[in-house]
Amino acid sequence: MAALPSKLIAQVAFTAGGDVFHHLITKKPYHLANVTPGKIQSCDLHQGEYGTDGSVIQWKYTLDGKEQTAKELIHNLDETKKQVSFKFLEGDLLELYKNMVITVHVETKDGVDFITWTIDYELIKPDNPHPLSLLNFVIEFTKDIEAHIFG
Repeated sequence: MAALPSKLIAQVAFTAGGDVFHHLITKKPYHLANVTPGKIQSCDLHQGEYGTDGSVIQWKYTLDGKEQTAKELIHNLDETKKQVSFKFLEGDLLELYKNMVITVHVETKDGVDFITWTIDYELIKPDNPHPLSLLNFVIEFTKDIEAHIFG
């Protein structure tokens, strides 16, 4: 049986400025280890440059109390739309999911910036859990960044 593509989406109001968030996530992701050390331990560049399509970065992070890693390809970076996607190439989550891509998009509605996280994935086995803990992680992560900026 073929795996069905699945999608989880969360949108978080971000009062600290969507431009700031987009700049941080695309151009300075290595700084996130300072901002959210309980969630992100490091972000290292493996290929290319930060904030550039085709670049590869490796994250060390803690999800559900477990230290994990993810090597990701940066693609579909669009400065005008304030959007970027991270395609998982290697890492712990690929034991449960295949074709996992996380897209982050900043949009402004009625003067309020919103950060939209979209997780596209396929379950490797139908009884694997959907990545709800990862969705919760990015929601909390967004709130932590906002608190840090206002800190």
